Amino acid sequence: MSIDGRGVQSVEVGGRILSALVRAGRPLMLRELAAMAEVAPAQAHAYLLSFRKIQLVEQDAGSGRYRLGPFALQLGIARMRSFDPLRLAGAAVVELAEETGLMVTIAVWGTHGPTIVQVQEGNDQVHVNVRAGTVYSITGTATGKIFAAFMPSKIVEAQLAEELRKGARIQSVGTPTSRKELEAEVEKAKRLGYAPTESKPVTGINALAAPVFDHSGQMQLAITLIGPTGVLDVGPDSADAKTLLAFTRRLSAELGYTPHAVEAVAEPEAAPAQAASPGRRRRSA
Repeated sequence: MSIDGRGVQSVEVGGRILSALVRAGRPLMLRELAAMAEVAPAQAHAYLLSFRKIQLVEQDAGSGRYRLGPFALQLGIARMRSFDPLRLAGAAVVELAEETGLMVTIAVWGTHGPTIVQVQEGNDQVHVNVRAGTVYSITGTATGKIFAAFMPSKIVEAQLAEELRKGARIQSVGTPTSRKELEAEVEKAKRLGYAPTESKPVTGINALAAPVFDHSGQMQLAITLIGPTGVLDVGPDSADAKTLLAFTRRLSAELGYTPHAVEAVAEPEAAPAQAASPGRRRRSA
């Protein structure tokens, strides 16, 4: 995000040093930290001394390495307490719909499975019956598959078993398939970082769904792009896939998600694929 206006350069330099510690996800020696922050070691040392005084940073007495301090943790906790993932995503998908021209939905895991909580229309009108409160099948939709791929299996399993038992009688969008087919789709979603569907469950309509994670690495919600087959490209190298992944990666970062930090605590069930930030999408007439 670009912010116009003149700021305080020294604060911004200090921010680069703190950002380097966050990106590293481990204690750093002075020279290594200075190199990552692109400042001279002597300059970094002066900033780190001030940061130590206010407990933003602390230094290990034995190794001399620097790590984030107690005050940094307090700041993070305060941020998490005051931040609502749905409010953040709800405001952001408005811009995503405008950028892509596609319908965008936000879904959470509800009592009956993947449940839509917000629908944002795009310029390309899509004739699908989707509204807040709509429940998606796990095996028959892109949104459902992404929850199956990145939510803890113990949470998904009960609803999945019920869906497969009822088959076409389920009261949700998308015709259930099979556990075997879902397993293949889950592996694909973990590899790509998103789940695609082509002309399913609605003929002529494609979808791409990707997860948003919180600071602990838990999936909080799914963002889904929906559009006509001739407009929404679900290929792994498509501009649409890259745009969606960049968007969900940014939302996850704003919720405190850092893949290396989560991996350092415990091996996650899956990690989202990283995508290069794409440029603005140009729509054809």
